[in-house]
Amino acid sequence: MESTARSARLRLALVVWGVLVSQVFLYPGLSDLVVALGAPAGIQAGMWFLVAEFAAFVTFAGVWGALSDVTGKRVPWVVGGAAGGAACYLLLTQLPALGLGWAVVLVVRLAGGALTIGAFSLAITMLMDLSGGHGRNMGAAGIAIGLGAALGSVVGGQLSTLGALTPLYASAAVLLSAGLLAATVPDRTPTKSPGVGDILARLRDRPSLGVPYAFGFIDRSTAGFFSLVGVYYFRDVFDLGAAMAGLTLACFFLPFALLQYPFGSLSDRVGRFLPVVGGSVVYGLTIVAVGLAPVYLLAAAAMVAAGVCGALMAPATMALVTDIAAADGRGAAMGGFNVFGSLGFLTGFLVGGLVVESANYLTAFLVVGGLELAIALVALPAVRRVALRVQEQPS
Repeated sequence: MESTARSARLRLALVVWGVLVSQVFLYPGLSDLVVALGAPAGIQAGMWFLVAEFAAFVTFAGVWGALSDVTGKRVPWVVGGAAGGAACYLLLTQLPALGLGWAVVLVVRLAGGALTIGAFSLAITMLMDLSGGHGRNMGAAGIAIGLGAALGSVVGGQLSTLGALTPLYASAAVLLSAGLLAATVPDRTPTKSPGVGDILARLRDRPSLGVPYAFGFIDRSTAGFFSLVGVYYFRDVFDLGAAMAGLTLACFFLPFALLQYPFGSLSDRVGRFLPVVGGSVVYGLTIVAVGLAPVYLLAAAAMVAAGVCGALMAPATMALVTDIAAADGRGAAMGGFNVFGSLGFLTGFLVGGLVVESANYLTAFLVVGGLELAIALVALPAVRRVALRVQEQPS
């Protein structure tokens, strides 16, 4: 039984990894990609390119989760979402030749985001369905996310040197492969829920889910911030090319990935409170340190420190969702978490982009780092109550 769960855990982690790789391939060369797709140069175009995808994430994450709970199936939706997302990446490569304009590019991004979030959110939900410890399973998801982002940023930067549109072809290939791999994993949906209304009612009955949702919102906003502002910041302030910008993003994502699984297992032993609250406080400080660094090497070192702190809190936050949610409502619960997370990404894109345009990079780092510190301090009592309640429940 354990070996079967371990095999499923590995394959599902690879699916999550593939979705993240396909997404992050585009980030290091984002400024060149949006221009090749017909947008004007500048951070605003990059901001709207990312916002379009994550607006669809927000809209459809909960829909996919509830749909999988209602039907009692997750695998077909993961496969379909991955295949559809891959098709949208390929369609983007053809739009410049068709001359349909920037608005059509954003519509395709919306469609691709609506499909891709199904593969991403439900693959994580399938990990939630496995036995072996919530922290361990969410640690596997976290390390997949981190490694996907780390590899995607490095390889994406190299792909961008071959051509502005080259990352799109690679993204399509990796995302389709992830969908095919998902088809080999057995469904373990605990039960078939009676309907969407019932699922939403159950979520309303568990207001404590608001605690991990709030942290997921802020944490993902910082990831969105680094994905947009971080790339432009390192390219503009330190005069880096796309390849070096990708390597710099990896300074964050590599330790974030490698420490996810051990920190997730640690949270199973020590509880969720210290990893969530303590990790968030130090994480906010390291974000500010990146913006204050006077030279590139110090900024890169602060990125590494931020990755370590992020790895401490991320799997514990996701595991808290699993701790709180009912077994037959996990799809909707994780869908809700991803809705708040995607809203966080949107906030990171919009706040970061708009603050940079209206002020400067340092102000943007201070704002985003300050938000991370604020949520940790304000929500500290609530996290303690929820973590203690969960800890007292029988496993």
